[in-house]
Amino acid sequence: EKIGITGHSMGGHGALTLGLKNPEIYTSVSAFAPICNPTECPWGQKAFSGYFGDDKTKWSESDATLLVKSGAKLKNEILIDQGSKDDFLTKGQLLPEAFAQACKSSGQTLSLRMQDGYDHSYYFIASFIEDHLNFHGKLLNGN
Repeated sequence: EKIGITGHSMGGHGALTLGLKNPEIYTSVSAFAPICNPTECPWGQKAFSGYFGDDKTKWSESDATLLVKSGAKLKNEILIDQGSKDDFLTKGQLLPEAFAQACKSSGQTLSLRMQDGYDHSYYFIASFIEDHLNFHGKLLNGN
């Protein structure tokens, strides 16, 4: 059985971490404007403190960038779309560049597409969801 996963923002973070922690389950992984490196951004640090306390080991086990740096890898390419006008991006909350660097260093294939002029909204997702569905369909159907 082949399974794909995708998500937006915090859900994108979840899609990345679930996929990386369970590569035998997920054939395809994509995300829209995911929080990529929560241990290094204010939102993530606040959330992880609440979820995990001060246990930094648990923090690193739930950070997609750190998972890739520690050797987690998917067989297939990961697709991420990110809007260039996303306030969360410009405020340093998403950190896709850190994830991209970790992927490059580890050999994890990644397509990080910066979408000019798009923000964090439903319109952003609606504009590129067909691409994500086609991406998943191709991998899930073996094409």
